[in-house]
Amino acid sequence: MSELALAALFAVFIWWFSTGIVLLLNRMPRNAIRWSLMLSSLLGIAALAGLVHTARQTSEAAAYCAFTCALGVWGWHELSFLTGWITGPRTTALPAGLPERRRFLEAVRAILWHEIGILVVGSMIVAISWHAPNQVGTQTFLVLWVMRTSAKLNLYFGVRNLSEAFLPAHLAYLESFFRRRPCNLFFPFAVTAATAVLAMIVLRALDPATAPALAVGLSLVGTMLALAIVEHALLVLPVDTTALWRWAIRARRNPAVGADSARPPAARGHSADSIDVHDKLIQIR
Repeated sequence: MSELALAALFAVFIWWFSTGIVLLLNRMPRNAIRWSLMLSSLLGIAALAGLVHTARQTSEAAAYCAFTCALGVWGWHELSFLTGWITGPRTTALPAGLPERRRFLEAVRAILWHEIGILVVGSMIVAISWHAPNQVGTQTFLVLWVMRTSAKLNLYFGVRNLSEAFLPAHLAYLESFFRRRPCNLFFPFAVTAATAVLAMIVLRALDPATAPALAVGLSLVGTMLALAIVEHALLVLPVDTTALWRWAIRARRNPAVGADSARPPAARGHSADSIDVHDKLIQIR
């Protein structure tokens, strides 16, 4: 039991710390952001190598390593999106009055390259661990991807708390794709389904017949899913979601990043009236 609690605490810490690091790096001066992207890319490659190395191992250390490597790969995706490096073909605000179908298609275009990148890398991770005994890395990445997609859909359909303070100025056009409302019909279904999966993970982890290394891996993955469920709850609660990461958000916000020089060419010259919305999960971060 103590091993499972330790794994859960580790997952909470690395979720909190890695989210803060991504926020901090995204507020660095422009030259520093370039270096952070290069460094995070190298770390992402190293994380994929780590997943290859641990896929055939069944120790508790291998479970921790695979979990951390999956978060490392996910962190690279988060940073690449928040810095505006990999987003989508649409980089301008959405005009008012578009039909719902067109509005949804344009919302997809705004994040298309990012989503394709996640699918490509996710497919690589699945291939790496195919029929391998250690599935912690794959399970972690899938939890992050599914819950982040759910968060994006909830932001699109409408939620109370958009957490704008998390988002950089050069993605200001994104809020035009989202709605602010108390809740939406999709939200309870998403949270209920995630909670049901979490219950199954917890029961399996606590089963005395489950091998210790597998139980630790389930604890790590389950804790990440539980954190994602909490983040979903924060979408509809009138609370300050920045409190845990003030140390990162208070960092010097780079004027160059928010200026036209840091925006994609197609976004330059557009009004600053479009306020950004958080690409939520960083949550999953």
